[in-house]
Amino acid sequence: MITSPLRDDMKTEVCSLNSEMSQTTHLKSGEDVHISPKQNASYSNGSHPISAPNRIEAVLCYENNCGTQKYLEPVISDAANDVNMEAEPNTLPVTKKMRQQKEITFQDIYREEYDDDDDDFEDSDWEPSQEEPKKWFCTNCTMVNLDDVLHCDICGEYKDSEILSLGFFASDVAREADHAEFKSEVRDGYKGSYTCKSEVDNRTAVGYDERMLLHSEVEMKSQPHPERPDRLRAIMASLSVAGIFPGRCTPISGREITKEELEMVHPMEHIEAVELTSSMVSSYFTSDTYANEHSACAARLAAGLCADLTTAIMEGHAKNGFALVRPPGHHAGVKQVMGFCLHNNAAVAALAAQRANAKKVLIVDWDVHHGNGTQEIFEANKSVLYISLHRHEGGRFYPGTGSADEVGRLGAEGYCVNIPWKCGGVGDSDYLFAFQQIVLPIASEFAPDLTIISAGFDAARGDPLGCCDV
Repeated sequence: MITSPLRDDMKTEVCSLNSEMSQTTHLKSGEDVHISPKQNASYSNGSHPISAPNRIEAVLCYENNCGTQKYLEPVISDAANDVNMEAEPNTLPVTKKMRQQKEITFQDIYREEYDDDDDDFEDSDWEPSQEEPKKWFCTNCTMVNLDDVLHCDICGEYKDSEILSLGFFASDVAREADHAEFKSEVRDGYKGSYTCKSEVDNRTAVGYDERMLLHSEVEMKSQPHPERPDRLRAIMASLSVAGIFPGRCTPISGREITKEELEMVHPMEHIEAVELTSSMVSSYFTSDTYANEHSACAARLAAGLCADLTTAIMEGHAKNGFALVRPPGHHAGVKQVMGFCLHNNAAVAALAAQRANAKKVLIVDWDVHHGNGTQEIFEANKSVLYISLHRHEGGRFYPGTGSADEVGRLGAEGYCVNIPWKCGGVGDSDYLFAFQQIVLPIASEFAPDLTIISAGFDAARGDPLGCCDV
């Protein structure tokens, strides 16, 4: 969270299944009917549209609520398209209606209407392998791909990427055989963390704790949640492959934030609501914000790492830092859990910096969604300048806040700067222009003692929610 460049190999994405395949189903009369779906036609729900003038349609029998599938006689559109029933009994195309893909928002992507477990054309003669083609999830962008595709359709990551054999994606055997040295290096690095002042003043500090991986959605869904443990695993594995961490960085050991520190950002009722999840196997604050018995601990670790990383930089033990933490935080308001976020990590870090004698703190939020929680916390605070670049669409894009006229309040007008995009598709040139013309001039005039980056990666190219091109 503290000054880190945007990297394509760190972005998180949830994508639909885009690949061409063919399947064969058996009608009750015994005919084999070849189905050739159009590419990119459905939203990863197993339904594929077939276009044909003459078709057999499958319907459900509603007599006495029996629910049995029946097959209608072929519909003949005109004489020119007549089908020779006797000559070619096995060539009748089958039509199945395509579920229309709606515009998916941040809030409703995992509502029931997008759950792809249901199948409106099920035949008991199908083989399991035909119903559920083998798939693999990209370790870089989390895109789902068919098993026979070697490169991710979105980011181009190789199916058997090198990060699969290193770090946190390796098999148990590989980890024990090949990565004892890696783990030892991590442990040794933590022993020499910033608390032992040495020659690490000009190095980058990295905050990470494996216990944050225990925060996960218990309910199994066919399309995995975009904010899941694999997100950090992919980042850590990529850093390992590149030789960046732990070799060339200073590790910051994990620490759970105290209630006293959290109370500087959130009221006790908010803190206790999060802590209550420790006694629950599975719970939801909103339809997309889950928790399990480890979530409260993970949230404390995330906030604690951000606070300690900031303190290390302010005290001169590191030049800059990168907090690899989850759950994220910029949607968490003063007393509201939402948008995958439990505690506001950026706010905790900013206040930790001020306790370490930072007079002015700048928070730059380049997540594609507006950080409504961070703005709420600091909108009346002149010592913290909040600048956000985000997709807005006149308030129609989640969370709906962040218009250009939201500038702060109660004497702190001008200390909230919102740069709202009116549509998706913005790219590097748009961001560079915004930084050169707005962000950098304002930041230079403000002259912060510390800059915190809320580094959401969903504005990156290929993300299906952000739909931007950075």
